[in-house]
Amino acid sequence: MKHLKLKLATVVIFFTGLTAFSQPDKYHKEFFEDFSKSRPKNFEFNTGGKGAEFTRKFGVRSPTEQKTKILSFKIDPGDPAGAGRGPEIISNNFTHFGTYAARLKVPAVRIIQPNAGAVVGYFTYHVDSVPGLSEIDFEWLIADPEIIYIGTWTGLHGDLRRIGRTINMAKGIIYNTGYKERLSGVNTPLTGDQNQPETVPAIEGYDASSKFYTYGFDWYPERVRWWMIHPVTADTVVLWDYRGSQVGIPQNRSRYRLNFWHTDSWPVQTNPNSIEKPLQPYETEIDWMSYNPFMKQ
Repeated sequence: MKHLKLKLATVVIFFTGLTAFSQPDKYHKEFFEDFSKSRPKNFEFNTGGKGAEFTRKFGVRSPTEQKTKILSFKIDPGDPAGAGRGPEIISNNFTHFGTYAARLKVPAVRIIQPNAGAVVGYFTYHVDSVPGLSEIDFEWLIADPEIIYIGTWTGLHGDLRRIGRTINMAKGIIYNTGYKERLSGVNTPLTGDQNQPETVPAIEGYDASSKFYTYGFDWYPERVRWWMIHPVTADTVVLWDYRGSQVGIPQNRSRYRLNFWHTDSWPVQTNPNSIEKPLQPYETEIDWMSYNPFMKQ
């Protein structure tokens, strides 16, 4: 009887594992997550830092927009430097080609700590073994909230490819639009269809830390378009409409994310000293995030 029970247990474990192994990947349908509840529906919390409770609060009232309930991310000055070492949310399931959008506000630190080294990232990220990394991102280095970094990462570990654009939205300046191979590679300027639009209109008074703005991107198999909503006219301001090459456009699935972390090696474009460890628990406010897939998974 003992041996029979052992055999039955082995069979159950085998088939349970087989069933789990054969489960198809889950993909998100269209959703709008407004973070008004104490628990999100489409995301889970993650951190590579200490995970202190104060670093995230769901469904709390915004300190800067009283009628709005938000997801609050606070950076822990005790957390180590590095992407993913601070508070982060990750979608429960995979996402793929579609329209992504979010309304958020980054911390205001220029008076308190002008050289603070911290990054707010709004992005997709996932690594598959064969095609490698699938990442599309918006990033703000909080030392200069007039500047937006946008781009993608693709390729395998040790052989990554980056297409990127850096824009000062308050001044309407595109500092660079380029392509590089590997983290230390030389940045090659992009031209033609890969560099559209060639100019971006300034948004008067733009400061990502002064109030909430809505940002988004459209991810197609042959094109990625980053945009934001003008705070006065409500028009869509196209930041970059990358097309004309498959280079740099992720093709494999990803997961939808937002995080806040300390960098000690990446200063903002306008301030080479902005890599200091954050001295206070600066706060990023996220009103909502949405996803609308282009095709049924």
